[in-house]
Amino acid sequence: MPINILMPALSPTMEEGNLAKWNVKEGDRVKSGDVIAEIETDKATMEVESIDEGTVGRIVVPEGTQGVKVNALIAVLLADGETPSALGDATAPAAHAKAAEAPAPVAPAAAPAPAAPAAASVAAAAPVAEKGERLFASPLARRLAKEAGLDLAKVAGSGPHGRIVQADIEAAKSGGAAKAAPAAAPAPAAAAAAAPAPVGPSDAQMLKLFAEGSYELVPHDNMRKTIARRLTESKQTVPHFYVTVDTDLDALLALREQINGAAPKDKDGKPEYKISVNDMVIKAMALALKKIPAANASWTGDAMVVHKVVDVGVAVSIPGGLITPVVRNADRKTLSAISNEMKDLAKRARDRKLKPEEYQGGTTSVSNLGMFGVKDFAAIINPPHATILAVGAGIQQPVVRGGEIKIATIMSVTLSTDHRVVDGALGAELLQAFKGFIEKPMSMLV
Repeated sequence: MPINILMPALSPTMEEGNLAKWNVKEGDRVKSGDVIAEIETDKATMEVESIDEGTVGRIVVPEGTQGVKVNALIAVLLADGETPSALGDATAPAAHAKAAEAPAPVAPAAAPAPAAPAAASVAAAAPVAEKGERLFASPLARRLAKEAGLDLAKVAGSGPHGRIVQADIEAAKSGGAAKAAPAAAPAPAAAAAAAPAPVGPSDAQMLKLFAEGSYELVPHDNMRKTIARRLTESKQTVPHFYVTVDTDLDALLALREQINGAAPKDKDGKPEYKISVNDMVIKAMALALKKIPAANASWTGDAMVVHKVVDVGVAVSIPGGLITPVVRNADRKTLSAISNEMKDLAKRARDRKLKPEEYQGGTTSVSNLGMFGVKDFAAIINPPHATILAVGAGIQQPVVRGGEIKIATIMSVTLSTDHRVVDGALGAELLQAFKGFIEKPMSMLV
């Protein structure tokens, strides 16, 4: 019988997406693994692979369609031997978009799990197919698993539709989860309660406050809706606590100049890396969490999740919002590796080409507004993280040293913490460790 291809859930926060492009047309033959479409989510433009083999019998949702709900019918695949008459009465895309709508996620959990998977040809929540006959893994993941002697059937996939990717193999090799994907942690009880009645004027009432013709309405895109929802959930369900400290940047700036000056050149005569202050902040935060492991944790209703790795999400501004690509194992990487990785992640973030595994998860975040001249600010925690570091500008100002007034470059940083996980004393301890690495930067090279 014909196989329905449904709009896949490509991220935990995805409720709808835009069908940007079809890579196939009606009558085309496809096999498992073929890229059949490109979907724009709230975070990136992603390729969708076919799981089954067959012939494209009908494209229900044309390319360019916006706001297609997760699990809506987008196309129908004919199995071997079937003719177009087997399609029956495939209805209009709008009807399917309304009939198959994924439930919206509630509160952020400590370990986000993929949203409800599509039941047909484009979505699978686990790496093994329903009959246990087929595993979905990237070619690189298969090769790495074979080299490491790993059984793919025992590796949990974190890629789109539960696909096994390189990061999953690396995690399995290092003793990470290798048998089953962890269930999503229970959502905080507060989020399960009914939403309170809105406070303040309605949209219509608010617009009446402005003179007619003095404004224009710009509809929210998927990214802005997702940012608004997640940050509102964070402020409503996570008890924020803030700690601020000033750090002296002079030694770090001097070391940065030395490192960049000694960078080897490529064949075109360009430096192979150029380390920024933000790269050194990422490294210092990672090492601070390694030194204070109790702060490298997340909250769930039943247990504290104490992480064995330090993965730092870094806020990157992109058109229409922001995204936090994650530098994995940042405590173990060199400054040059962090620098080059961040340049690549930031570029692909702005091009909306990041893969879900590159911006999901992480154990902490860094948000830097120093380049905009902001002296200090407090950032909102991005669950499942329990901490986020807000970094201000390095500003020259007078300080007292040895009873004398000197000029120093001072950078203020504010740590926002989930008070259920990191209390005031632990937050202060973490900031002191961070300050130590910033003010004695050579320790980051050891």
